[in-house]
Amino acid sequence: MSTEAVHIGNPITAAADLRRVTLLAACLAVGGGVVMFLVGRPWTAVFAAIGMAIGLGNALLVRRSAARFALADSPSKGSFAMGAMGRLALVSAVALGFALLVRPDGIGVFVGLAGFHLLMIGAGLVPLLKELRNAEGVDKK
Repeated sequence: MSTEAVHIGNPITAAADLRRVTLLAACLAVGGGVVMFLVGRPWTAVFAAIGMAIGLGNALLVRRSAARFALADSPSKGSFAMGAMGRLALVSAVALGFALLVRPDGIGVFVGLAGFHLLMIGAGLVPLLKELRNAEGVDKK
C-alpha cells in the first residue's frame, strides 16, 4: 500500500453519516419495537433490530473494503467485486435462514435490512441534494 494520503471524499463526514444512520436505526428499532409490542408481535421487532445490525455490519465492511481498494497500489476490481458478492451472499443467507427457521417473526430481519438501507440512502441523498441546491444558486447568480 502507498504511504501517500488518498482523498476519498471526506472521511469525517462519512463517519458522521454512519453514526447518524446508526442512531436513527436504533431509534427506528426502538419505535418499531414499541409498535410491534402493542400489536402483539414483539419478536418481529427483535428480528428487525437484528436485520438493522446486520445492515450496519455490512456497511462497516463495505467502508473498510472501499478504503482498502482506494489505497491499494494496484487495486483489483475482480477481488473487490468478489468481496461484494461474498458479503451479499452472506447477508442474504443469514436473513433467509432467520426467515425460514423462525417463521413468521424471522421475516423481520428482511424488514430491518430494508429499513437500514433506506436510512443509508437517505444519509447519502441529503448532502447530495444540498450540494445540488447550492450549485443551482451559484448558477443563477
